[in-house]
Amino acid sequence: MDDCDLSSIHADRFQRQAIARARSRYPTGESRFECVECGNEIPEARRKAVSGCTRCVPCETKAEKT
Repeated sequence: MDDCDLSSIHADRFQRQAIARARSRYPTGESRFECVECGNEIPEARRKAVSGCTRCVPCETKAEKT
């Protein structure tokens, strides 16, 4: 096995780990009907677009900034 093979193995492992980390940051499953932060209704379009969402857009925006 030469340096190019080792480099390819390392790059592949790094990419798989990065994808796994990105996927774990976002919820999956059924979306909530009410925001866990403010209690306002989460619009149907958002619930369908973001699987597993738990916050309305304004609350999610605030949470992402912190």
